[in-house]
Amino acid sequence: MNGHDAADHQRGRTVRRDRHAMGDFDVHQAFVEHGRALYGFALNTMKDAPIAEDCVQETFVRAWRARATFDPGLASERTWLFAIARNVIIDEMRGRSRRPLPIPEERMESAAPPVTVFGAAEDQIVLTSGLARLSEEHRNVIVAISLDGLTYQELAERTGVPAPTLRTRMYYGLRALRKAIGEEEEEQ
Repeated sequence: MNGHDAADHQRGRTVRRDRHAMGDFDVHQAFVEHGRALYGFALNTMKDAPIAEDCVQETFVRAWRARATFDPGLASERTWLFAIARNVIIDEMRGRSRRPLPIPEERMESAAPPVTVFGAAEDQIVLTSGLARLSEEHRNVIVAISLDGLTYQELAERTGVPAPTLRTRMYYGLRALRKAIGEEEEEQ
């Protein structure tokens, strides 16, 4: 950086600080400066581009609404935006966990075990209901290992999750499934 660039860079920081000191939040400038990083953060967490875009948009909407609460003495604009993004992503993940996920057509047949495996349609309903009560991580491991016949190593290679972690998920998932099935049978 030459002398002018350093001075302009410093002036830019000063202008930004003065802008926040006056309570003026320029959402367009904040998006230019931090939008790409926020999108990367959301995409890395959500693993879905359209949902990541929605999260970034909601982050800036919330930032705009809360612009009067931003205090540059407590945190930088970037830190403040990432905190908002984290909350938006958590809200989205909680919302997703409450909504049932659609199963693609090609998995419809393999998602539900054949009735003959469990003997009766009632057993299948109880099992399916119990699986629905589990977290997605636990349910996916149980279905992949127990119903689809994958090994822990094959599933680890497909998902990128270490095999010991998958074994732990299976253990706690089966424990939770036993409890859910017990509750389901008590309700009937």
